[in-house]
Amino acid sequence: QVQLEESGGGLAQPGGSLRLSCAASGNIVSINSMGWYRQAPDKQREMVAVVQKGDSTEYADSVKGRFTISRDSTRNTVSLQMNNLRPEDTAVYYCHVNHDPYWQNGGFYNRREYWGQGTSVTVSS
Repeated sequence: QVQLEESGGGLAQPGGSLRLSCAASGNIVSINSMGWYRQAPDKQREMVAVVQKGDSTEYADSVKGRFTISRDSTRNTVSLQMNNLRPEDTAVYYCHVNHDPYWQNGGFYNRREYWGQGTSVTVSS
């Protein structure tokens, strides 16, 4: 099992900044991608930003140029720097991890994904 602990949500004014962090712990053998998703009220969860094992990144069009995702593979952490926040960025943000399949103690464990509990971000004046 892998546990994800998020921090850094809160209230920001339009144009302001917030930084989200997520630390993965537990039985970590090989993490593939780490990323952030968000879910606004009455909307579906959507990808915000993802960083792959080779550090390639992908962003939602709505956050390109404003948000930056970074990953520390040695510490199994991922952060999301959010600048120039807009009211439409208001949502619960979830850390997401894709763990590679692996062998351990004679057993095979398939690819698995994990979600954090979510941290709330509110952008309002």
